[in-house]
Amino acid sequence: MNQPVLRIFSYLPSPRVAKALIAAEFCGVRVETRGDAPAQLQGWLWDYDAHPLDNRERVESSPHARTSRRGFSGTLFKTDAFLCAHPFGTVPAAFGPDGTVGIFESNSILRAVVRAAESTDLYGRDGYEASRIDSFLDASLVFAREAQVYLLGLRDMTSELHARMHAAYDFYLDGIEAALTSSDYIAGPDLSLADISFVCDLGQFLGERRGRKVLDARGLLPVTNAEPTAHPRALEHLFRLGELPEFEKHIGSLLDQLRNELRD
Repeated sequence: MNQPVLRIFSYLPSPRVAKALIAAEFCGVRVETRGDAPAQLQGWLWDYDAHPLDNRERVESSPHARTSRRGFSGTLFKTDAFLCAHPFGTVPAAFGPDGTVGIFESNSILRAVVRAAESTDLYGRDGYEASRIDSFLDASLVFAREAQVYLLGLRDMTSELHARMHAAYDFYLDGIEAALTSSDYIAGPDLSLADISFVCDLGQFLGERRGRKVLDARGLLPVTNAEPTAHPRALEHLFRLGELPEFEKHIGSLLDQLRNELRD
């Protein structure tokens, strides 16, 4: 079997990883994933050759033991080589074919996939189109960062955090809505990385619904309770792309759930 152009270690399933996998489907490149449910990653060795550790290896005296700082608690096990390739120490963590080059942040991993393809227009046909796509990828990253802070804070939700996320959600979808008034796809007339990132980042935000009881207890509605008519083009685009086999394979179940939630 051909060597993968990228290996990604992460919690799985993950809409952030799905970005790269969807692009790989369109580009015809091979991406390998390794990982487990989020709660299980504390029992893994974080490395290019990531794998589960046995109980004898999961000890504080391990040379790989590190104090977790973001998204996890307690001790994680990361090799020096992993931290050299991934200085922020986070997942998803992608590696080039020889395991020495680390690529982090989901949109950068997404770009790496198309750059490895022999031929694709997913990243535009010239530098200007690529830069326009980058503009949407950057906007998507800002939204995704706000969403991550919000989702991690659901257990201790405040009205201030809720209002900030509501504003970020409206700002992001207002921009997507405006872009879709003049073209069939977000960055222009053709499907691009901007569309893939949009679908996966909004799908990731579906996790808000898991904290609905907390929101109800504080008298707050889910941000995604916003009327679908406020962003009709954006939501229609989301579900239309979700029906394509390349999307459906990797994020279809999340989009089906989101569609059902918006009907409630």
